[in-house]
Amino acid sequence: MSRAGSSTMADTQSVATLIDCATSKIQQLQQAFAELESHHAITLNLKWKELEEHFHGLERSLKQRFNELEDQEKKYETKVSEAREILEKREAAVVAKEQASLEKLQEKRDAALSAIGIAVEKCKNELSSEPAVFNNKESGGAEEIVEEKPPNAKDSSISENVQNPSIDGNMEVKPPSQLTKLCEEMDSKGLHKFISDNRKNLAAIREEIPVALKAATNPAHLVLASLEDFYPMEVSAVAKRDANLLGLRRTCIMLMECLSQMLAEDPSAVSDVISEHVKDKAKVIAKEWKPKLDDLDVDASSGNSLEAHAFLQLLATFGISSGFNQEEITKLIPTVSRRRQTADLCRSLGLTEKMPGVIEVLMNNSRYIDAVNLAYAFDLTEQFSPVHLLKSYLKEARKASSPVKPGNTSPTAQNEVNERELVALKAVIKCIEDHKLEEQYPMDPLQKRVVQLEKAKADKKRVAEAAKPQSKRPRANGGGYGPRITNIPDKSFYTRAADRYPPYMYERPYLYPGHTDNHGSSLLGSAYSLSPSHGNYFGNGYQYQAPYLH
Repeated sequence: MSRAGSSTMADTQSVATLIDCATSKIQQLQQAFAELESHHAITLNLKWKELEEHFHGLERSLKQRFNELEDQEKKYETKVSEAREILEKREAAVVAKEQASLEKLQEKRDAALSAIGIAVEKCKNELSSEPAVFNNKESGGAEEIVEEKPPNAKDSSISENVQNPSIDGNMEVKPPSQLTKLCEEMDSKGLHKFISDNRKNLAAIREEIPVALKAATNPAHLVLASLEDFYPMEVSAVAKRDANLLGLRRTCIMLMECLSQMLAEDPSAVSDVISEHVKDKAKVIAKEWKPKLDDLDVDASSGNSLEAHAFLQLLATFGISSGFNQEEITKLIPTVSRRRQTADLCRSLGLTEKMPGVIEVLMNNSRYIDAVNLAYAFDLTEQFSPVHLLKSYLKEARKASSPVKPGNTSPTAQNEVNERELVALKAVIKCIEDHKLEEQYPMDPLQKRVVQLEKAKADKKRVAEAAKPQSKRPRANGGGYGPRITNIPDKSFYTRAADRYPPYMYERPYLYPGHTDNHGSSLLGSAYSLSPSHGNYFGNGYQYQAPYLH
């Protein structure tokens, strides 16, 4: 019995003893009362019988209450015992269910592993007797090379085709996807065409490419072959902005990124895939591309240059940056500072120590939001205060938006000024939200200003629409004008013309408008400074209107 139960039993015994002693006390009291009556000098108004009945009534009441308490105690102990038994049974049932579930899971796991092993062995045996045929496109020849695979040859595509093993060993074999087939056939042009035709499903394709590349006989050669048309032989200035060419270049960058992802997932395969022969071929391509970057239109790229990104990605993916001047590579970073891959590229190229200089170049060219993003990416926020950079950005934006002679500003010019400030405010708000700077830089004043500018923009647009002359319809008989028509449908029925300035888009990180102010860069030399007119994309930053974006 527990300690509480022992204490309760002791209390019960003491109460019973006290009740038994009450009878003897009553007898003693009766004797004392008799002695008092024997003394005639004392007169008592109380009768003994009354006292005796009173004390006996108290005794009966105490015994009745005591018995009730004992009954309640027994019921409580019974309930506690029943509850304890129920809990023990439930606990035992839960343990039994857990054990049964673990046993079933183990059985399913063993059966699945056994089924996979059987299927893999079966596929290996079937494929070991089939020769692998591929075109020798790398050497420019048209002849076919037949390679006999040994019985134990590793086929990396097997694991991708085995899906959903069942307990009894039955397997559902998934046929290879179109991407996998193209990679197996080393068809770089077909790969480009497939990605272009299915650009609506680009996110799913991007996830599948690293797996599909494993099925290629030589993934690195396939990716290098895909770069063949990055720079067409003859391309005019207009063609450089052609949507098809831009889409092809984005595909080239994506394929190099996917190859890097594939190698990152299996570092042991890097030396086999990126051989010395592959590196030499990649160096040849990089040396052909490098002079073309000297004529790069920095103003049009605005930190979003596909050409510079492709060159840097080529160096990073194939590990050939050591063959090029590091300072020249560093000078290309501002031309890609708005692209989401910039930080990873800089790390892969070993430019981490150069980032303070890059950030200062961006600051000197009024690219403050790029500077904030890179400061966070490389833990340089103590050296370059994000709040200070954003305030400087807004300060220069307001300065650039202020007209020289407010009294002589035309409505059109004032609208453009307001639009520039509005775009700058939204860019700063987005940057604050991305890096969670709300406590250091409250957004309420910025948001109020945004509301004010948007309201002024809407009001001016309504006034402009109301001021347009309304055309009058002549009568059907051609004689003057007809009566005034009053049953005109609700104006809301007619669609509004699109706004001149589309809403600010947030979905692409590191894409933001710049400033019109011009600053020279002296940190990394004159060759590193951006064009004097580089800042003239404030609120009008060029964004590629290609079929799809990478």
